Amino acid sequence: MGGDLLRGGLPGGPDTAGTQPGAGPRPAGTPKAVGIVWALLVLNTLGSAGAKTIIPLPRSLIQMVTMGALVAAFALALALNLRLRIRASAFVLLLTLLLVPSVISSAYLESGLGALFRCARLALFVGTLWLLSRWWDGGLTFVRHHIRMYFAVLVSVAAGAIISPGAALPELYGGRLVGALWPLTPPQIGQYAAVIIGLTVLPVLGRRTDRASAVVVIVPSLILLALTHTRTATLGLFIGLALAIGSLVLTSAAARRFFTWAVLCAAVAAVGFASALQAWFLRGQSQENFSGLTGRAKVWDALLAAPRTTAEKLFGMGLGDKSFGGLPIDNSWLAVYNEQGLIGVALVAAIIIVLGGVALLRPPSLSRACAIFLIIYCAIASYTEAGLGDASPYLLHLAVAASLLVAPAAATHLPTPEVPRRRIPRWAQRSEVS
Repeated sequence: MGGDLLRGGLPGGPDTAGTQPGAGPRPAGTPKAVGIVWALLVLNTLGSAGAKTIIPLPRSLIQMVTMGALVAAFALALALNLRLRIRASAFVLLLTLLLVPSVISSAYLESGLGALFRCARLALFVGTLWLLSRWWDGGLTFVRHHIRMYFAVLVSVAAGAIISPGAALPELYGGRLVGALWPLTPPQIGQYAAVIIGLTVLPVLGRRTDRASAVVVIVPSLILLALTHTRTATLGLFIGLALAIGSLVLTSAAARRFFTWAVLCAAVAAVGFASALQAWFLRGQSQENFSGLTGRAKVWDALLAAPRTTAEKLFGMGLGDKSFGGLPIDNSWLAVYNEQGLIGVALVAAIIIVLGGVALLRPPSLSRACAIFLIIYCAIASYTEAGLGDASPYLLHLAVAASLLVAPAAATHLPTPEVPRRRIPRWAQRSEVS
């Protein structure tokens, strides 16, 4: 029973995705290899920078694996969709338009040849999403792929912590959990844990999976999230879930009960464990360091104060490593402004606004609630994390949201051609009567 959620089946009977209003029919024609394509995209966005691993992995090797995964994902998606059937998607269209300022700014080579390489990577990433859009139909297929792959990543993190606790909880990161087998930072692990927790809680409320399956995913993910001490992921999880569940309150008794109990438990925890929660949230930092967002504000001020030409303001400096002056920017909007200019910022804002607007216009459903959770989470995380302007897990989260918001196509019944009546000769009619 515990593996039903990861396998994608429903306990106690066949999948009934098409029977719930707004959930969309189960994409019975979706090839299993689509899940492999999605897994390769996730692998590509894991990145190559992070903590020291138990077995030292050269960064060049990791980059070769991640880039090879993207090329393989595009090739496999193309093989699955040789006729190039795509579904109209404002989300992928806006990502395609985002390539324009990226290429224009990167062509000046102010960020080096690596900028053009990153443009090629983004183009392959967007092209793969176009090829996969054929199977976007408002169902939960890509939610299951998302949970499955990121849960596998978290399993590797847990395995690294068991094998070498010292490497998984290094002093360099203040004792926060990192990836000891694959170089993953605490914010990355916190992000993956928070996203799959939210995407697992909602199907339970929608009675699309059993509680035992959900516990197998949620409990270990909560433990890993707590060990990362990631404030952004925690806030994104709770706020995103609150709004997603709120969208189901009027139509789901289970959502109303869960929401009521969650509010009561949160109130009790806020009163009874206020000091412990504050200590966890501060992570041993001073109030001044906390208010300065762990030094991020200084980088942001320097970035905004830097002189720029009109072209650089409009198109940016070219795709880079999301840093300024050798320090990470850690803000999606400022990173996009630095690399893709005001045009890039406008396009990224349009992506969030379009997805959010479509979600508000859809009738209440489980698919809509999952999409709302992902959109809200990415919007909150964009304040202290970069990634909305380049191939990243955040764009994959939004791609899943876009797949959930697609209106399922109505079944078209072709008119049955009228069979011409055979003419019976008069002599045959007389013989039958006689």
